[in-house]
Amino acid sequence: MDSRSIRGASYGNTGEFMDKICTYSFQEYLRMVESFHGSESPGLILGGIMVDYALSEIPEGVLFDAICETKPCLPDAIQLLTPCTFGNGWLKVINLGRFAISLYEKKEGKGVRIFLDPSKLGERSEIRNWLYKLKSKSEQDQDRLIAEMRVAGRSVLGMRTVVVKPQHLGKTSRGAITDCKICGEPYPERDGTVCRACGGESPYIEK
Repeated sequence: MDSRSIRGASYGNTGEFMDKICTYSFQEYLRMVESFHGSESPGLILGGIMVDYALSEIPEGVLFDAICETKPCLPDAIQLLTPCTFGNGWLKVINLGRFAISLYEKKEGKGVRIFLDPSKLGERSEIRNWLYKLKSKSEQDQDRLIAEMRVAGRSVLGMRTVVVKPQHLGKTSRGAITDCKICGEPYPERDGTVCRACGGESPYIEK
């Protein structure tokens, strides 16, 4: 799948009703989100609108990578709507704690950054409550929040051009692989004399 196959008519540039996200109807995208993520996550709904915006700014046929600036929810929108995934190494999560994404040309790093702009929220109270966690998840009106995001569209987003630093371009090589002296399993030699699990970073309780 390339950038040409995931493009689609977009709406909501100035707060108009979002009829489509990339090539999917809004309802189709909701079903995709629920199937992939397990729920109709507001972060993925708004994230889909952000990806749609970013793709509209990438020239036709350009091969691109992605950066996501937060771990929860938002990376899944990139994986749903673009060829960029954790598995193929085209999606990097740099956890800055900001609700923002960037799509950029693979070699030179020129691209666009899309972010949720609080100065543009205006009277959209549900988005504000969600963004600043002014209400607990159980107190939020999920249907109203998603509807508010759908009506707001791109109007609550900011966009600027960026150039990604060279150290973040391309895939990160694992380097040489060797066998751990303790568990015997293969691991990247650069991690030290034993694998990171045997070095104390294992998440498992040993029996």
